[in-house]
Parts: sequence; C-alpha cells; structure tokens
Amino acid sequence: MVNVIASAQTGNQNVTVKDTIIKPDSARNKKLPGTKSQAPAANAQKSGRSFTAPNSVLSTKKDTTPSAGGLKSIGKAIAEDSSFVDNDNKIKYLYGKAHVTYEDFELDAEFIRVDENKHQIFARGAIDPKTRRYIGRPLSKQGTEKPVASDSLLFDYKTKKGKIWNPASEQEGNFISGGQAKRLNETEVAYRNVIFSTCDLPFPDTHFGIVITKGIGQKNRIISGPAYLEIAGVPLPLAIPFGFFPKPDSRTSGVILPTFGEDAKLGFYLRNLGYYIGLNDNIDVTTMASLYSKGSYELSSNIRYLKRYKYGGNLTLSYGSHNYGLAGDPAVKDFNVAWTHSQDPNANPGTTFSASVNAGTQSFYRNSPGQSNYNLESLTQNNLRSSISYGRVWAGTPFNLNVSLGHSQDLTKKTVTLELPTFSFNMSTLSPFDSKDRVGEQKWYQRITVGYSLVGTNKLNDIPESELFKANTFSKRLQNGLQHQIPIAFNSTFLKYFQFSTGANYTERWYMQTIRRRFDRGSVAGQVLPVTDTIAGFARAGEYSLNASVSTKIYGTIPFKKGNIKAIRHVSTPSISFNYRPDFGDPSYGYYKTAVSSATVPYPYYAQRYSIFEQSVYGGPSPGKQAGIGFSLDNTIEAKVKAKSTDTSGVDRKIPILQGLTFSTFYNFAADSLKLSNINFSGHTAILNQKVNINFSGSFDPYVTQVRDSISNGRLQNYIRKINRYSWQDGKLPMLANFSFSMSGSLNPATFRPKNVVPVGTTLQTMDPNQAQRLAMINSDPGAYIDFNIPWNISLNYSFNYSNNIINSSSSNTVMLSGDVSITQKWKIQYNSNYDLKAGKLSDATSFAIYRDLHCWDLSVQWLPFGFYKSYNVTLKVKASILQDLKLSKRSDYTNNQNFN
Repeated sequence: MVNVIASAQTGNQNVTVKDTIIKPDSARNKKLPGTKSQAPAANAQKSGRSFTAPNSVLSTKKDTTPSAGGLKSIGKAIAEDSSFVDNDNKIKYLYGKAHVTYEDFELDAEFIRVDENKHQIFARGAIDPKTRRYIGRPLSKQGTEKPVASDSLLFDYKTKKGKIWNPASEQEGNFISGGQAKRLNETEVAYRNVIFSTCDLPFPDTHFGIVITKGIGQKNRIISGPAYLEIAGVPLPLAIPFGFFPKPDSRTSGVILPTFGEDAKLGFYLRNLGYYIGLNDNIDVTTMASLYSKGSYELSSNIRYLKRYKYGGNLTLSYGSHNYGLAGDPAVKDFNVAWTHSQDPNANPGTTFSASVNAGTQSFYRNSPGQSNYNLESLTQNNLRSSISYGRVWAGTPFNLNVSLGHSQDLTKKTVTLELPTFSFNMSTLSPFDSKDRVGEQKWYQRITVGYSLVGTNKLNDIPESELFKANTFSKRLQNGLQHQIPIAFNSTFLKYFQFSTGANYTERWYMQTIRRRFDRGSVAGQVLPVTDTIAGFARAGEYSLNASVSTKIYGTIPFKKGNIKAIRHVSTPSISFNYRPDFGDPSYGYYKTAVSSATVPYPYYAQRYSIFEQSVYGGPSPGKQAGIGFSLDNTIEAKVKAKSTDTSGVDRKIPILQGLTFSTFYNFAADSLKLSNINFSGHTAILNQKVNINFSGSFDPYVTQVRDSISNGRLQNYIRKINRYSWQDGKLPMLANFSFSMSGSLNPATFRPKNVVPVGTTLQTMDPNQAQRLAMINSDPGAYIDFNIPWNISLNYSFNYSNNIINSSSSNTVMLSGDVSITQKWKIQYNSNYDLKAGKLSDATSFAIYRDLHCWDLSVQWLPFGFYKSYNVTLKVKASILQDLKLSKRSDYTNNQNFN
C-alpha cells in the first residue's frame, strides 16, 4: 500500500488553494476528519478552452536523454471531452474522463493537468451540475500495485514524490481513507487524519475504524501518534498516545480470541480459543479449543490447502469430551473427521481424484453442537457418508478404471458399513464386426454391439459401532466378491417406422464364501431360528437373460383457426417387449437349498428354502422362470402458440402441456397363476413457464383380493389373499394399490428475468486466495453469506403419498416451505418449515432468521420457536474476515430447553 500511495505523492511543493479538493462523493457534506475547512474545488473552465478539439490524443517524441529520477519516455494522454495545450508554459489540460500513461504509471480522472516545466501532474474530479455530487475521482496505479482512489493528487514524475488528498486504498482487507498522505522517501509515507479500518467505503461513509491523527507508514506497518476509535462518524473516548498497526502482505499467524458465556448443563465456558498458523500461501492450520467449568472440553483442528490449477481441500479433525449427566458420571467421548478434496481436471488429463469424508461417532453432532455452529441440518441428520475415489481413462482405448473407498453410517441404528475398497473396470460398447474404414451403410451384423464391466468389493456391512475396531471383525465379517457383466445388443429399423432391438445379458459372480442353513435337533417351527454357517471356498453364480422389443411413434394434431393457440400435438410411443430368464432356483443349478428340521411329536418337520448367496455382496440369481411380454405406452402433449407481439423473430412457441404419461405392465406366461403384474403409471409436467415441476406415479392391482379371518393367540386377525381372477370380471375397476404426487419449485425475480453472469472464480481451482478464504467462512457458517440482491425467494415442495391393501390404508400429506424476503434493502428474513396437513401441525424443525446489513457489520437473529431443538441466537459481528472474532453473541442453546423463555 505504501508503494501505491507513494506513487502519487509530491515533495516540498507550494500547492495553491485551487488545487485542493474538499467535497467528497457523498450526499452528506462533511469535513475531513480533524481538518479545517477547505477551499472550493477548482473551476473546470480554463482560459483558452475555446481552442479545444474533441477526443484528441496528445503524444510527444521519446526523450532518449537520460536524467536522474526522470521518466525516459512519455506515453499517451487522452481526454474524452476535450483537451488544450499551452505551448508557451508547456502545460496540457485534459477534460472529461482523462487518461494519462507514463511508463508503468497510469492515471484516470475527470480533469488532469500536466506541467512539463515543473514535472508535475495534477488530477481531480468535478462537480456534476445535475446531482451536485463529486464525480470522476482520480484513480492512479503504478506497475502491478493495486490502484488508489483519491479526491485529488499532485505528482512529481521526476522526483517520484507527491501528495494525495482523501486517499482510498486497500491491502489484504485493510483500508485507509480520508485525510492526507505525503511521501517522505522511498519506503515511508506520512499520514495525517486518516482512517485505518476494514470498511471498503471511503471517508466519510466509513462506519468503523481508527483515526490516526499523525503517523508514518512503512511497507508492512504503520507507526502512529495519537489515535482514537470512531464508529459511524462518532469518536469514542478510546484513544492511545501512540500505536503500531501491521499491514501484512502475506498470511500472518496469531491468537484467535474466545467468546465467554454460560451453559446450563456444562457450566461457564471459554469457547473457540485458538491459534492460526499461516504456513505458506498454499496451506494454513487453525486449532480451536473450548473449555467448560464442569470438566467438558472440545478440540478441533482445521487444515486448508490450495495449489492453484492443481488441487485444493479442507481437513477437519474434531474431538469432544462432555458430561451432560450427574457429577462423577463418566464423560462421553466423541470424534469426527471431515475431509474434502478436489482436483483440477486439467492438472492430470485422464486421471481424477476426489474425496468427501464425514465420519465419526453417532453422538458427535448432538453432544458438540458448537463445533457445527448449531446447524440444524447437522443436528438432525441420520446418516453420514464418505467417498474417496480415483479414476483413470486410457486415451485412445475403450477402457476406464475407478477405485473408491466408501463409508456409510446410520446414526439411528449405530451401525457402520465400509467398502475397502470397491473398484470397477469398464469397457465401453463397441461393434466387433464393424470396420473403422467402412464405406457406406452398416450391414446388419455390423450393428451388433458388445460391452464389458467388472466390479469388485471388500465390504463390512451393518457393523455395530462398538464392534467396528475389534480384532475379529475384519476376519469374520468381511465380505468380498467380483461381478462380471457382458451386454450384447442389436438395433435396427424396419418398415421405416418401427425400431427393433434385441439383446442378451450375462452376469457372472465370484465369491470366496457361501452360507449353509440348518435347524438344531428338536427345533419347533416358529420358535427357534435356523443356524447359519459360513462356508469358505470359491463359488460362482452365473445367470443370463434374453430380451427383444419393438417400438414406434404415433402423432396426432388438432389445429385451431382462432385464438393464440395454433395447434395441439399428441405424441404416443407404444412399445412391446419380450423377456426370458430361466428358473435359477431349480435344484440342478445348486444356487438354492432347503433347510429341514427334524420331526418331533406332536409337531411335524419344518422346511425353509434359501439361497447360498443370500448374504453375499452382490447377491445371487433370482428364482422363478420368466417368459413373457411387456407393454408400455408413453404420451406427450404440447401446444404451438403464436409468437408474442414483442418477439421480432416471429417464431411460434412450443409450450409443453404434459411432458410424459407412461403406462406399463408385464404378462408372465411361465407363471402358474397371477401372470399379470400390477399396472404402473407415472407422469410429469411443469407449469408457470416451467418454473414449478409436477410428478405423480402409482399402480393398479388387477386381481381380486379377498379378506379372511384368523385366530392367533386367542385374538381375531384379518389377512388378505389374492385369487387368480381379474377384478373387471366382476365388473369392478382395478384397485389403486399406491399413489404419490409431488410438486416442487423455486421462484424469485431472477427466475423470470434471468441474467447472464460471467462465471469468474466459480471453482476451487480458479478462485483467488481471498475467495477461498471467504468460501471457507461460508462453509463453516452458512449464515455468513446473505444475498441482498435477490428481494425474495420461495422454495415450495408438496408431497402426497397413499397406499392401500384393503385391510390397512395409510397416507401422508406434507408441505415444505423455505425461502427469504427482503423487507428493505438492508433487512432480510429467512424461513424454513414443514407443515403436516393431515396432522395439522408444523414440524419441530421450523426456523426463522433475520439479517440486517450494517455494511461493515452484520446483525443476525436465528430462532427455532419450538421442538426439541428450540433455541435462539443473536449475533453482531464485523464483516471483515480478519476481524471475524470481533462479535457480540447472545444464545440460548437447545441443550438448555428447560430454561427456554
């Protein structure tokens, strides 16, 4: 910053009154801090201006004579309005969006005066005659330094010294504005009555900062004399006789200040005391700790890393020890590991690597809500999932490989599923009988395609958390297997309008273990569960299926001669398919066996059929022979509407009415009864100019269902039984077995008036360090970012589900509503709730949030009005990333609900 400001300073020059600027660009006409009233701005009209030429460009020959401290060459001087040259005094005057370039020094301003005799450049803005606001402030830049805005400046391009009035510059989140700055030498600048703050608005709109009455600025620090704190233009009685303010140009390590408070169960706390270590420009570490007076504590360490155009990621390790019970009870230990990693696809063409890990104890989020910023989604989640994957594509070949490690954790059942690892090797479909040098149309046999895929895994399935790290878990519970799949297909068109396809699929599974099931001697059916033994040894299971299908399209159009609708078109796509699969449950295959209990008086024997691959990772072939015909009918309806009067192209519009309505069923000739499957239907469309999506689906049971009575344990119970008779044979329609309907949409002004936005810095690889820092803040606290540019936003999701089996029928009817609305330009309210229409009550997860943009400050109020997690949180904090710990908070945690008012 010193270099930037110094590039527009002057030495001991006699500055006239008319060369000073007093009125800043603000509706409020205030004085500069701590300065006396200034003289009016110089009049923009100059004598001799009648000799100007619009849009003229001034240039001179290069000065090849070396001179100490002077410039070797003169660049260009441009003015959009007019310019004037005083040849007698060698002074150039530039009016209206003037631009001057001298070597690596650039200057833009409403008015620029270049005095070649005195080697001086003077620049200032001008008063807009309509708005009476000060416009066209000088903006100077030298080399690769950041630009500096000011009210006016005087620059000696020979001595490289200058003076600047009301500067406004920024460096690493620190802003200096107001007052005056004067360069003393190559490394030091003198300041007077400047404001040092994190506010990006220039004085007098700076809301929060330290006024330095006198000070010396160096490359990485400011050494000041008397200074005092000022908020919203009001000086506070907080002053220092002298001070030291760092201006780092790189990451700096330091202590993170904690917050203080009291928790009803854990006692007084010192929360988020930490230390930040900026190792280099690519990696930093933040370590935080929270201490409670009743013995509980929390520890977390966050590592962020970013290699531009290579990779980036975030690793967080958290540990907590809490005692929510009585004094002396053992503390509950919790831990969590969160890791995200992404790779730039251009870094290593052909290979990819990514990671998304979230694993830990099932009670971590419930016992350590402070580490997740009391995020409701984290507190109420039921599953944790992780995935680490590596992919490789061999260029010029049809082969690709993917290897992944997977983790799935059910927090409700306290079970863990691990995949260590899973891999897949695939070959894209190819035509083995076709030639690359083929000329002309394909022969029928050249249309045959073949593919191949191989997947394998080592899996621990539904392991209780308490048994995960035991010695025999991996040796006894680990399952593995390989699965090969070979699809063969043929497609062709015949009779011009019909699409014909046929194919075969072969699946082969390899396992290193199977199961056997038996009953102990004397077992009574229904009272003793069978014993399952694991048999080691290689076993294979192969299955195949054949299919063929024919489809076509039928078009129908209804024209209209009047109105805006010109026609409605209906497209119907009927399809008939044939499928065959043998009965792999036949004893000759050996895939299925029967466990038989010993006969005991007075009970007969009991038999149970099972698959020896029942507990294998990919299962086994399905029993039952299938040889039948499938039917499906898909429908779409759209309207052709005349172009709007404002549409200059005159092209008719196509508006979808029904984007899809499908009916399907299957008739199995090989079944001995109930050959017809349920009649399924599904559909989807969109309304409000495709802004709201509507989906529905369901199925009809075509058979007659009878209700029978039974007595069990002295109680009368009902059960249902299907008979091999169609319901329409009795003059009845098929029974609706289930139905679901959903409607969802997200509406805001941008939805109806979309704007093209240039995606600058939209990925982790293309973002700059400042963007990465802000993104990390948002990820840790989603409420930290509020978009006030969108006045309102509504996300609506409605769902209805119905199921019926005659004896019991159930339904659910819920509405989920979320969004936000800007009450004013600076006030925004967010809401999120579920309403059960059947029960007539709101969900316990209903939440509200209120945000107030105070420019340099943020005020947020988060409120969960009822339910187990009812709580509130009021926070007032500074926006600047370097002052994120400067905040005031008032919170009622959900763990203190007995004291909630």
